[in-house]
Amino acid sequence: MSEADDRVDPELDPLLQHVKETRGFDFTGYKRSSLTRRIRKRMDGLHIGGFADYRAYLDEHPDEFVDLFNTILINVTSFFRDPETWTLVAAQTIPRILEARAEHEPVRAWVAGCASGEEPYTIAILLCEAMGDEAFRQRVKIYATDVDEAALTEARHGRYPTRAIAEDLSPDLLERYFDRDGAYSVFRKDLRRSVIFGRHDLVQDPPITRIDLLSCRNTLMYFTPAAQTHILKHLHFALRPTGFLVLGRSEALVTRTGLFTPVDLKGRVFRRQVSDRDRVMANEGPRPIAAGPARRVADVRSHAFELGPVAQVLLDTAGTVVAANQHARAQFGLSTREIGRPVQDLELSYRPLELRSRLETVYSDRHALSVRGVEWRQADESVFFDVVFQPVVSETGTLEGTSVSFIDVTPQRRIQKELDRAKSDLETAYEELQSAVEELETTNEELQSTNEELETTNEELQSTNEELETTNEELQSTNEELETINDELRQRTVELNEVNGFLEAILTSLNSAVIVVDRDVRIRVWNRHAHDLWGLRAEEVEGQHLMNLDIGLPLGLLRQPMRSVLVGDEADADLAVDAVNRRGRTIRCRVRVAPLRGGDDAALVSGVILLMDADDGVAGPGVPDGQLITSEAAGGDGEAAGGDGEDVTDATT
Repeated sequence: MSEADDRVDPELDPLLQHVKETRGFDFTGYKRSSLTRRIRKRMDGLHIGGFADYRAYLDEHPDEFVDLFNTILINVTSFFRDPETWTLVAAQTIPRILEARAEHEPVRAWVAGCASGEEPYTIAILLCEAMGDEAFRQRVKIYATDVDEAALTEARHGRYPTRAIAEDLSPDLLERYFDRDGAYSVFRKDLRRSVIFGRHDLVQDPPITRIDLLSCRNTLMYFTPAAQTHILKHLHFALRPTGFLVLGRSEALVTRTGLFTPVDLKGRVFRRQVSDRDRVMANEGPRPIAAGPARRVADVRSHAFELGPVAQVLLDTAGTVVAANQHARAQFGLSTREIGRPVQDLELSYRPLELRSRLETVYSDRHALSVRGVEWRQADESVFFDVVFQPVVSETGTLEGTSVSFIDVTPQRRIQKELDRAKSDLETAYEELQSAVEELETTNEELQSTNEELETTNEELQSTNEELETTNEELQSTNEELETINDELRQRTVELNEVNGFLEAILTSLNSAVIVVDRDVRIRVWNRHAHDLWGLRAEEVEGQHLMNLDIGLPLGLLRQPMRSVLVGDEADADLAVDAVNRRGRTIRCRVRVAPLRGGDDAALVSGVILLMDADDGVAGPGVPDGQLITSEAAGGDGEAAGGDGEDVTDATT
């Protein structure tokens, strides 16, 4: 996506403004193409389509800011990255710096955008090699700054995997400047004290001054040309007249600003362009004695204002911002671009409180004005200020402007709230205590009454216990009787199982198919041979009406013999019929019909037993199919059993 495409995107600027207001990171000066690409990469990882949706996601997930900053601020670095540049710095730049400084004077270096710390430690190694350990510890200060707190934390430890840094450092340097810690190597502690790490925003924060060697490599590439120009002015101000600037290969704008002179354009080493003012100051020689103390007093006042413990802004009588100290710039997001602008054009004029009406009051009355407990909401928390408007009057009594001090009283406000809450909790606790005492007295009386009731209840329980003991003895006796009955039942069950097993063995041992039906002609027994002969299992037919079965036996021919047996007209009957077995073969089946007797009355017929034998032969001559062949049937009274086709159970009535 091009920069033109980014500028017309209406959702990117509100997102960047939101990041600035909530976390103090101002990315508006970054190149839109790089910035949009990095943010969209993070959004694609979260499956978020638009910048507005991502802003809502940041509100719901505050931890996402860390991942966003790590994505935008690509911390790619290593020891002696681009060796040609560092060879040039070691061979030419550092000797010239040391030559320009006296033996007792300090040597100051600044690494802007230090990432995880490899670059400041590289400069420390080069300076230590050139100066020696003792001179390095006494004279050198290396300031390493970045806006990424996570990267700064890693850099402060100075602890790197040995295998990774061994590719960039020679064995001699690794042995001389690092201590082994398992699989890691830690930069020497005595030299580490000369390297100072801190957070610094190149766009918003003032530069570190009086620098001899300033390294800002591959950092400006993320900013717009306007922001790069602004930063380069800061870097120019930070360097001594004899200082050197080392940039990365991607920074090209520096050659067109006129602020720096190339020392080695290929190695990207530049020298500060000395202005006429610098030449004059260098050639002035010693200043008059009277001017020295005044100059020092002015410097002290300037530094005191800059490092003041509270945010302070100076305005002239026209309402123009004259100065803002470091605390104010960091607190309200002011930069050097806001200095010299009317306060009414700045957000500060109405946030955290309306300034213009109070300034008019101070100008008219010429008295200090205080506004206490001003609340300023930031993201999910509130900050409270006591704002003091102090008129600035010259020695002649002329009103020159107003000093506005923002005293952060958030801790005191929180303590006061906690104190008020504690007092309220204490009063509530006292009332609850009084109520608890009254309830305790009432409860004590109730307990006394309850104690008396418990004593009565105890006596009743003792009586009940005696009754329960008697009942328990009776239950034990009953239990013994039940155990005896249970033993008898188990014995009967064993005997019944034995009888059932014996009966099953008899039925199985018979070579005939056996079917037993009750008086309702419902099947009670169906042995294995019946299954083999007709193809139905016992569980399929037990409890069903015999005449409803669909088997190869002509059951209609058995109805009359069974009826005769049930009513006691015949003791038993034999007959032969043609049938079809389960395999579909036609057989001659001999069926014997016998009564089932049992129970208390031996003469009572409780069912019918059918014994069937398959015979491949045919019935003898003179015996028609289905004709009874018992002695009674041979006597000729064939109608005694009733007509064929009637229900067998009709004979039981």
